[in-house]
Amino acid sequence: MKKIYLLGFALCAFAFTGTAQIEQFDDIDSYTIGDISPQSDDWRTWSGEEGGAEEGQVTFDQAVSGFQSVVIGPGQSGGGPQDQLYLVQSQPNSGIYTLKWQMYIPTGQEGFFNIQGEITPDQTNANSFLLTDHYFNPDNATPGQGQTADATFTWSFPHDAWFEVEIIFDLDDREYQLFVDGAEAIPAGTEFNEPTAPYLGGIDFFAPSEFSLFYVDNVTAGVGVLSTSDFAADVFSVYPNPVKDVLNIESAAAVNNVTVYDVLGKTVLTAQPDAISPSIDMSALSSGAYLVQVTIDGASKTVKVIK
Repeated sequence: MKKIYLLGFALCAFAFTGTAQIEQFDDIDSYTIGDISPQSDDWRTWSGEEGGAEEGQVTFDQAVSGFQSVVIGPGQSGGGPQDQLYLVQSQPNSGIYTLKWQMYIPTGQEGFFNIQGEITPDQTNANSFLLTDHYFNPDNATPGQGQTADATFTWSFPHDAWFEVEIIFDLDDREYQLFVDGAEAIPAGTEFNEPTAPYLGGIDFFAPSEFSLFYVDNVTAGVGVLSTSDFAADVFSVYPNPVKDVLNIESAAAVNNVTVYDVLGKTVLTAQPDAISPSIDMSALSSGAYLVQVTIDGASKTVKVIK
């Protein structure tokens, strides 16, 4: 269920001028509950094994948008720890590149990520660490504080709330900048942990301790510096909700595609209205909760609808 959207936006940063372009976006809403790696080429465990204890889990427990997210923790039934990679498929090695995602860490729990510079087939040839380990409340010792592995940099973040993590990479100068919850956490010009890493391979979401438990949603990867208004063109609303027969989609631009999923991720209705503010007939669907994915100009967003 790979989801890749190509959008163009002009922005500047790091004295860089060019066209920003989203290459990958995943809101986790098209998957079934359970192991994520078997469901998407964009997700892989550290070892490459599917269905094992390392698997991050698609869950209904939290979501910043839509209905689902990925949870990373000690593992199911005492297994684990979970160690899940989100792969950057283009493996960029030059220019400016951005990774961003939403993160939720409950009180008393720990979050973690690092950035991989090379993705090897399995653990026998260890992946390279383009960036060092980044902790949020490591070992539950510093609630509301994040830090790099050596504590050179520290930052604040909220527990029990979704917040954004954004990394802007300068792959030519081998430097990066980190923003957490909209504030600069690591300044531009900070050197990579492994300057010789051959490319930007992906994000490693790992559970390093018994306190580790966090959720990830809306993962985005793209060339250049991605604006917070990247999806401004696809803003829409739906009504009525709950819906009886007809769901109205109010939009400023033409809606290209509508896909309705049940809570198990099965497609139950599709439409290609190619019209502004279309109406979707849901009268044939039984009562229950549904995920309605709306696509406008190549960008998709998902909302929960009750019937």
